[in-house]
Amino acid sequence: MSLDADSVVDRRQLKKRLRLWQIFAIIAIAVSVALFFGRGTFTPQLGDYIAKFEVSGVIVDDPKRDKLLADIAKDEKVKAVIVRINSPGGTVVGGENLYTSLREITEKKPVVAVMGELATSAGYMTAIAADHIVARQGTITGSIGVILQTTEFTGLFEKIGIKPESIKSRPLKAQPSPLEVLSDEGRAATKAVVMDMYHMFVEMVSKRRNMPLDKTIELADGRIYTGRQALKNGLVDAIGGQETAITWLKEKREIDTKIPVKDVRLKDDLPIIQDIISGITGKSLFSERLTLDGLLSLWHPAN
Repeated sequence: MSLDADSVVDRRQLKKRLRLWQIFAIIAIAVSVALFFGRGTFTPQLGDYIAKFEVSGVIVDDPKRDKLLADIAKDEKVKAVIVRINSPGGTVVGGENLYTSLREITEKKPVVAVMGELATSAGYMTAIAADHIVARQGTITGSIGVILQTTEFTGLFEKIGIKPESIKSRPLKAQPSPLEVLSDEGRAATKAVVMDMYHMFVEMVSKRRNMPLDKTIELADGRIYTGRQALKNGLVDAIGGQETAITWLKEKREIDTKIPVKDVRLKDDLPIIQDIISGITGKSLFSERLTLDGLLSLWHPAN
């Protein structure tokens, strides 16, 4: 029995509507699962194991991540931790808190950092919390420093006839600001904040890498290093990957390497939804860098 043209069109439209409802149903189920299970929950494992924790993307302040790491520190079944890093860095506070959480773990069990393609700025700050750092020869690391960026639009505003005005309690309030020219006093005050955080970072590197402060300052001029260069300069301990880390745990910390390595994941509710939407649309609709503000320890080369 043949179908007329109107019937064919109707069936195609019905299929499209059904596909749309299927997509909505998948997203609704994902949201429900995310809300039900929550985020950052630590699931105890049966038997001893080596925990592997991933640090990827832009690092920001994350109390639930820090809670998860505290749970790892308290779990007696976790005999060691491998921190796999693939990050360009992030906020200073995000890196500082992650560093502190990992240092608390090292008080109870060994931690090894394994660098992937990228472990720069706050990513390197994360790595130095570990007892041992492993990098690939081609890993990009370093970029030890702090940056605060701003844009000033007063010249553009003048051209298009806009005159911004701010009423402030004191001259340095809200400086730097895109609405006014940065004063000499404002520039000096801002630079002092950046340099204070820079010196904090340098002192952390000097202490953790057992390196003289003057040498650390020489290396911490903001440049990046390959894994080979980092090893030569004392910024990492070995070239290799996870197996190299496991060998070190066995030889130096007497960890039984026959016990399994298990991933301990921290999954954001929102990225679960992002993954589904991106998978359906084939596009990335979100940007991690939109969440960044203030002082950054981040390597982002200019395009």
